[in-house]
Amino acid sequence: MVPIPSHPAILVEAETFDDFGGWTMDSQFDLEMGSPYLLAHGNGVPVADATTVIHTSPGLYYVWVRAKDWVPGHHPGRFSLMVNGKPLDREFGANDKDWSWEYGGAVSLEDKTRLTLHDLTGFCARCDAIFLSQEADAPPPEAGRAWRRALRGLPREPVEIGHFDVVIVGGGIVGSAAALVSARLGDRVALLHNRPVLGGNGSVEIGLRPRGVTGPLIDEISQRHPNGDLYAENLLRAEPTASLFLEHTVYNTTTDAIHSGALSTVDNPTVSGSRILSVDARDARTGREIRLAATSFIDCSGKCILGLLSGAETLFGQESKSEYGESLAPTVGDDYTHHGNTLFFRTRMADSPISFPKLPWATEVAKDFSNLSGQLVKPGIENGPGPVVAPSNGNADISVRGRMKGPLTHFWEYGQRLDPYTHGEHIRDHLLRAIYGTFSNVKTVSKYANLELEWVAYVAAQGEFRRYKGDYILTETDIRSHKQFPDAVVKNDGAFCLHYPGDKDAKYDFRLKYWEWDERDKKPYDVPFRCLYSTNISNLMMAGKHISVTHIAGSNTKFMGNGAQHAIATAAAAHLCKRHNTTPRKMQDYLPELKQLCIQMTGLGDTNTKNGGVKSISKL
Repeated sequence: MVPIPSHPAILVEAETFDDFGGWTMDSQFDLEMGSPYLLAHGNGVPVADATTVIHTSPGLYYVWVRAKDWVPGHHPGRFSLMVNGKPLDREFGANDKDWSWEYGGAVSLEDKTRLTLHDLTGFCARCDAIFLSQEADAPPPEAGRAWRRALRGLPREPVEIGHFDVVIVGGGIVGSAAALVSARLGDRVALLHNRPVLGGNGSVEIGLRPRGVTGPLIDEISQRHPNGDLYAENLLRAEPTASLFLEHTVYNTTTDAIHSGALSTVDNPTVSGSRILSVDARDARTGREIRLAATSFIDCSGKCILGLLSGAETLFGQESKSEYGESLAPTVGDDYTHHGNTLFFRTRMADSPISFPKLPWATEVAKDFSNLSGQLVKPGIENGPGPVVAPSNGNADISVRGRMKGPLTHFWEYGQRLDPYTHGEHIRDHLLRAIYGTFSNVKTVSKYANLELEWVAYVAAQGEFRRYKGDYILTETDIRSHKQFPDAVVKNDGAFCLHYPGDKDAKYDFRLKYWEWDERDKKPYDVPFRCLYSTNISNLMMAGKHISVTHIAGSNTKFMGNGAQHAIATAAAAHLCKRHNTTPRKMQDYLPELKQLCIQMTGLGDTNTKNGGVKSISKL
């Protein structure tokens, strides 16, 4: 157990500041690095100060700040801490270390203290927490959640907030669809999402549009306000049986088996026949932890989060050609992701020259790349053009196969050979360096003197993670042959969309080598319900890109519109599980009722008809 200081000590989490100023709270790596933090994302322009006032006992305090030098040797993200208007004699984020406690000095304080985070660069300074102690000892290296909870006076155990018919994790297009269907069926549903806005890869933070099969419900969710935000939140807030928990990260599960809790992506422990009883989630801003119990759970996170916390069987990487006889599969399988993460951005021409510095720490990654095409025009519209400085030098030429002509938005991609669960922040930061370095290269050309960065995302569009193993694993051959399944509940559509990263020694490692876009026969196909529930966690269903499919098949089922169809089916199944007091696997006994309910909720027609009334968006 980590000792709690017996002397007066104060822990100030950056996300609890009274006024963020121009800083933004970044909570996407909570499970990876241990906490949300404040990020100074100014695209080279220092952001406004973040401030807060705390109450202290008069005396001498030693000050420690948890920060990160995100490019060691260059220190692009530096900031200072001012205490009552006076800066400490240290620049934070410049110690060549990953997340660590940095000593800032000793200060004399009275009963009220004003703390100010002052950004010095505009290039992603980050502050996690400030520790003030009347003893000179640094925070213990193992200082984790228990230590933080005790210093902040938070309960040791999550607060139980009740029992729901269904708990859904992940508030993208997929999770929003599942929650809306559950609410409209009259079920008491809780939706947990770790971002401040709904939509996931379709949100205003990222901006993709749903592809694959859509339909009335997904169209309703995907409407956008003038600021680009989706209608999803408004629709859910209007439902009396829906509870929405934004900025809540699920970090633990309780099951009726021995295994519970710790996220494991390496050992992937399994517990045969276990059942989830409840999930624990943490509020990013307050640190308050809650526990939600339910009859059914649906994972729409795209990351198998509930499965990894509960010991579900999962799949990873791509299978070999011999395993399932898939034409697009490689001769030898592998265990890494082929679809990495992407950062979107947008540039514009200003009315006058805009300066931008040379960035050696960014061009280490970008090198001489000077092609800014593939921009997000606005939320929902991708693949925008951008400045191309030197096509004759190869910067504009990307070798592609199939229909795709590049470079497009998703050619800005990285992380395929890294663990997406433990290297997410590094992947995002690498892409930031690629974008900033490329922009810096373009700015050296006189005709682009007025060019400026209008927007650069700091939240990455998520690529590939683990996939669940269900009672059936859908394959490429099943899709191409339009295999008929007795438990077909919804249809999917669109092309096989496979991303292939460059070689390990590729000059531009943030660009895809090529992109396979195989439209097959352009007809919808059936998805069996057996792909939508865990094979060994009895009350856990899943929807979206992590359903039970091979890597090749998943290159099509991953589309947000397709995933939303899975979501509708799982929400309908959860409703029937409650009605019949049964489990997803036992839905095989109620297939006519399940199919009819799916037809009713999708509004797309009978899944057994030739086209199923499917509305498909499969074009880029």
